[in-house]
Amino acid sequence: MTAEFAAVVPAAVLVLAFCLAGAQIGAQQVRLQDAAADTARALARGDDVAAAGVRAGQVHADLASSVSGDLICARLTAPAATAVPLASVLSVTAVSCALDGGR
Repeated sequence: MTAEFAAVVPAAVLVLAFCLAGAQIGAQQVRLQDAAADTARALARGDDVAAAGVRAGQVHADLASSVSGDLICARLTAPAATAVPLASVLSVTAVSCALDGGR
């Protein structure tokens, strides 16, 4: 094994680990956005926050809801779920709004 190869392998493994972490965070963002849309629709139907937050609990996210005019919005925030320890300081957020028809 040459010295150059021994120096390149750890760097390549580190780059691959961060690429995989980025893919995991991207997939988590898609799941979180879907859950935020479901939660906003449930809140707009008039469900209580506990019932609407069931989907938020499935993705292990914190739920915050707000009303803006005729819209009710759901904001889900979760820590980034990756195998790379340094990426866990990131948080993933998704916001979705629905027409408030339940009130």
